Amino acid sequence: MFQDIEEKLASAIEEQLASKFDLKLKVSLEQPKQSSFGELAIPVAFQLARQLKRPPRQIAEELAKGLGEVQGVASLEIAGNGYINVRLDRGVYAESLVRQAAGPGRDVTTKIVVEHTNINPNKAAHIGHLRNAVLGDTFVRMLRKRGRLVEVQNYIDNTGVQVADVVVGFHYLEKKPPAEVQALVEGQNTRFDYLCWDLYARISGYYKEHPESLKWRANTLHAIEAGEGELAELAHLVADAIVGAHLNTMFRLGIEYDVLPRESEILHLNFWSTAFELLKERQAIYFEEQGKNRGCWVMPSSAFRESEAADPSDEEGSDEDSKVIVRSNGTVTYVGKDIAYQLWKFGLLGKDFHYRRWSTYRDGHEVWVTTSQPMDEPSPHFGGAAKVFNVIDSRQSYLQDVVVAGLRALGFNEQADASVHFSYEMVALSPRTCVEMGIALSEEDKRRPYVEVSGRKGLGVKADDLIDKLIETALAEVEDRHPEADARERRRVAEQIAVGALRYFMLKFTRNSVIAFDFHEALSFEGETGPYVQYAAVRAGNILRKYEERGAKLPRFEEVLHAELLKRCFETEGLWQVLLMASKADSAVERAIASGEPAHVAKYAFQLAQSFNNFYHEHSVIAEEDPARRTVLLWLTQYVRDQLLATLNVLGIDQPQYM
Repeated sequence: MFQDIEEKLASAIEEQLASKFDLKLKVSLEQPKQSSFGELAIPVAFQLARQLKRPPRQIAEELAKGLGEVQGVASLEIAGNGYINVRLDRGVYAESLVRQAAGPGRDVTTKIVVEHTNINPNKAAHIGHLRNAVLGDTFVRMLRKRGRLVEVQNYIDNTGVQVADVVVGFHYLEKKPPAEVQALVEGQNTRFDYLCWDLYARISGYYKEHPESLKWRANTLHAIEAGEGELAELAHLVADAIVGAHLNTMFRLGIEYDVLPRESEILHLNFWSTAFELLKERQAIYFEEQGKNRGCWVMPSSAFRESEAADPSDEEGSDEDSKVIVRSNGTVTYVGKDIAYQLWKFGLLGKDFHYRRWSTYRDGHEVWVTTSQPMDEPSPHFGGAAKVFNVIDSRQSYLQDVVVAGLRALGFNEQADASVHFSYEMVALSPRTCVEMGIALSEEDKRRPYVEVSGRKGLGVKADDLIDKLIETALAEVEDRHPEADARERRRVAEQIAVGALRYFMLKFTRNSVIAFDFHEALSFEGETGPYVQYAAVRAGNILRKYEERGAKLPRFEEVLHAELLKRCFETEGLWQVLLMASKADSAVERAIASGEPAHVAKYAFQLAQSFNNFYHEHSVIAEEDPARRTVLLWLTQYVRDQLLATLNVLGIDQPQYM
């Protein structure tokens, strides 16, 4: 309802600007600094004053007169030098909330692709990967909540250096043939993704001590790209097994995918060769005949914006003059493959993958994977998006610039504009969390505000270990509070609290903030945490449950509540502010989408939980003696709970049965 009023007011003013002043202007509304000024403020007159050479107050008065009646709005007031303050009709507004039906905010049929997670399939997922996946999944939930059509892609780099290094470890160091590696994959005693975690660290150290062994990596990369021989078979075994482990890890956090595009098919189905020919034809790249990039196909620096965020681990790096797309040995860099992949996402390549069903989640949702061979089973249509969000950390900004430059060089400016790098900063650990997770620290590290981790060095926290530790700690608290409850039920509650704590912590910071994950801060029932928000929802549910346990039945609110009664009750400012806050859930999500900041939804959830907890302490709902007022308080409790649960769902957080 609040979102609807905002949109109606903005649209009405925009129509006036177009008809009266021949101006096309996006009108935004604000929340007044003080609640006494009303529920909304429209500052557009200040934007127009210079263009129209008129006083902003005069413009505001003219616009307000032209607005007419808007359902739920009691009055429009001109304040200060030109603000239009909006006061809502509390009775009409509340009545509309009583009668409103739930549903998506809008019907949008153009597809949005959100690509996230994208973990190299060479070892177990770690805590840094969780920020990517939780951000991406929450953004998907936000978009779907507001009625957008979204496809979730998880790109699998199964032909890259990281997979090659694990294959090198198995083949050259441990001398294991594919059959033995397959036995490790199927083994019950050791987790294969954990085993590969250790092996990857070993081979990284081996390269440093024996630099001549880097030829093993080169040989393995060639074999993988060719898709033939024992090395390629090993790569296939390793990558598929690790992808399965990653999907299981992410499902523990409620994260699902629609399709897994694999790099191997980009090569084998000639996606890259098609893109390569297009790039050469449009002269977007050229063959370098001299200098450090001699023999390479490169993109000139003039094609893209220079960035200081170049990935230092990329062996080509950020060259002063160009970006290598194809190396002198004929292998393509991953930014080249990313250009081909981005073209496919927009339906611009003239090619498609074949698909096979990878698995079906417990909730019935299917995830598909690309394949180079035609399948008999029909599959959904993937790709062909109108807009693409790539959830990739900020250190990859330079390479994302190159991908967009590739689209522009090919003449696809509209799609380049619709390519969004949904960047974020790294996740580190607080020193006490390192100690909690068994990571030995020097005295110097113990004094640092956070400790960086490194998968290549084997220093870090595996995602599943972190989740397990959070569940273990939450379970101890649940068992202490509810010793009489069923053991399986307590376990489920502990899992919901742990996942809520983890997801909320990853989301409450803006994307450009470095996170220092702190175990105890995340699990706290006080402060800006997931458990605090969950507890507010549980409290609201407990009020309604206890009311019915006393033999009473919740009334059909839409039949007994009317505008006059609601207006009388919501003249109490505290109650009105609780209702107003609860009614802003859709608006909070829409604003978070516009800004690209899931943190805004997390902040809103916390503020709504705070608002309800204040209400809980100030009003005795069940003991209220006035029957009419009690009915309003019961409805408000149910409405806030519904809004809290809907917002928690957007954040990917469940409500436990108890806490």
